[in-house]
Amino acid sequence: MIGVALLALAACGPQVPVAEDFIPEYKGVETKLLDGDLVQFNVAMTKALSTQDVEDYAECAAAQYALIRGYGFARHLRTNVSQEGGIWRADAVYTISPSLPRGIKTIDAEVTALECVERGIPTV
Repeated sequence: MIGVALLALAACGPQVPVAEDFIPEYKGVETKLLDGDLVQFNVAMTKALSTQDVEDYAECAAAQYALIRGYGFARHLRTNVSQEGGIWRADAVYTISPSLPRGIKTIDAEVTALECVERGIPTV
C-alpha cells in the first residue's frame, strides 16, 4: 500500500524533460525594409536554449531575404534579444548587398541559407 502511495506521489512531481522539450518552435519572421539596403527582421520562437538560437534564426531570415532580393551578401548591424513568457524575440538589422560589404560581421547569403536548411532553421 505504501508503495502505491509513493508511486502516486511521484507522478505528481516535476516531469523529467524529454527530447521534444528542447526542439525549437519557430513562430515566424517579420521583415521591414527601412531604407534602400537596410532591413529589419523581427523573429519569434519558443524552446530556445540560448540567445544564440534566436540570433541564428534572424541571420537565416536575413540570408534568405538577401537571396530573394537578388543579393549575395548581408552585413549584421545589430540584434536585440528579449524573452518574455517563454517566447524569445530578436529584432535584428542587416544591410544587404550584391557584393561583399565592408565589415567583420558579413555573411554569404547562399552559404548561410544552405546551412540553415541543414540545421532545420526556417528562413523568410
